Formats: sequence, C-alpha cells, structure tokens
Amino acid sequence: MMDPRLLYELDPELWEQMRGKRPVLIHLLEGYVDAGQTGRALSRHLRASSEHRTLVRFDHDALHDYRSRRPVITFDTNTWKSATSFALEISVGTDAAGQEYLLLHGPEPDTQWERAVAALNHLVHELDVRMVVTASGAPVAVPHTRPTLVTGHSTDTTLITDNPRMIDRVDVPASFSSYWELALGTHDRLALGFAALVPHYLAQATFHQAVVAVLERINQFTGLSLPLGDLPEQVVTNLADINSEMNGSQEVLEVVATLEQQYDAMQARPEEYLPSAEELGAEFERFLADREKDEE
Repeated sequence: MMDPRLLYELDPELWEQMRGKRPVLIHLLEGYVDAGQTGRALSRHLRASSEHRTLVRFDHDALHDYRSRRPVITFDTNTWKSATSFALEISVGTDAAGQEYLLLHGPEPDTQWERAVAALNHLVHELDVRMVVTASGAPVAVPHTRPTLVTGHSTDTTLITDNPRMIDRVDVPASFSSYWELALGTHDRLALGFAALVPHYLAQATFHQAVVAVLERINQFTGLSLPLGDLPEQVVTNLADINSEMNGSQEVLEVVATLEQQYDAMQARPEEYLPSAEELGAEFERFLADREKDEE
C-alpha cells in the first residue's frame, strides 16, 4: 500500500491549535444509501450553523470515479461556462456552546478504501479524537405521521440498548462510513452511528424529521450542543407539504393508514413485528433501484 499520509494535506497552524482538545469527529459522506437525504441535509445544516475552517483536504482526484459520479458542466450559447467540483475534507466547526468539533464531508471514496481508512485512522490517532460519529437514513416501511425511529450502532455495543425492533441481522452492500466504523472497532476506537428509519415512499426526498432525530441523538451521545436552528420549522413545513400531496391520493392514504396500524402494533408488542432479513433486503434493493432511476 502506498503511504496513506500522501492522500491528504493539512493546515499546520490549525492542526496545532486542535492538538490536545480530543475533539469529536462527525463524518457525513455522500455515499451509497441515505434515505430522506438525512446525512446530506445534516451536513449542510452544520456547515451553515457556524464558520467551518478546513483542517484536512484529501486528494479527491485519487479517490473519485468520475465515470460513476460525473461533475455537472454548463454550456452557454457557444462556450463551457462552469463545472461543479468535488471536495473531500475535514473542517473544524463550533457548537452553540463554543466547543470545537471536526466534520468530515464530501463524496465517499470510490477507490482505495483500505488506504483511505488507514489515512483517517492515522488522523484520528494523531488528534486523539475521542469519538467518531455518523448519521444517515434507511428506507423502511414506516409512516411519516409517527415519530421517527432511530437505529444505533457502535463499536461499544453496551452504549446501544434501545434500538427499535425493526432490524435484527441483515447483509447489505457496505458504505464507506460503515466500513470505516468496522475498522475503528478493530483499533479499539469508539465509533457510533445513527440511522433514521425513513418512510420508504419518502426515501428520495428530504425528510427533515429524520434530520432532527439523528441530530438530537448525536448531541445526546457526544455532549455537543449542535444547534437545531430552523430545522423544527422546516419539519412543520415539510410534513404539511407531504400531507397536502398525500391527501390527493386515496391509494396513498390507505397505504399510510396501514403503516400507522403496523407501527402502533409494533410499539405495543415489538417482539411480534421483527421483519426478516429477506424483507429488509428487498426494501433496500427497491431503494437502490429507485435511486438509480433518478440518476439516469
């Protein structure tokens, strides 16, 4: 393996400022699965909530498959005007109490996963990061009219004891974030993640209720005071829009009513409503198929 440290450049002055602070590192990468745009929306929210200074910038050109995720380029009349660019970096932000934290954001690596994991583990070690945390959304047969359930996972399983009885054991294609969390566990590093269970019929849209649910969990487990900002207002507007659109279809109303009955029954008797691995896998495959159609 080529030296993992050659994958990134860092700001030496900011690096020295962060030494000894034992920060929390939150990673919200745009990757394979993120129902409800949960992780992506949370990343945007955090970067808008405070000034973020770039601490580490990765050589994204070495990690990105441009044939898989192409930049958008604009043609105007008779010339190419501009193109989107990709950036994978770790920035330093502050919470509402002035506590600094790290945020890894950008597209997940398409290639060199082992080398990228080694690079990140080196950074985590050198900065003595006390906790690595992530969040995302998972498409599940639940209604939007009920509180968003959250499934947690951690390298220390004693920390996660209250997961809803929606997911037991299932094999799914790995995201880079899950692959890295697994590797962190082998190095005795504390890592946690929270997956909001997003209504499968809203998987391709932004579901703000899920964003609030995972943000509250991150604050609870890390001790950070990441601000909600205008997210509660966005939840109200988002739900109103969903209900307005839903009320125009009797078929959708019937589906949601059925999901409400299942949700309420599961909450009352959780041991009787554990879906099989096959059912969860089928839901996951439907989400991926819909995602691929949207990208075509």
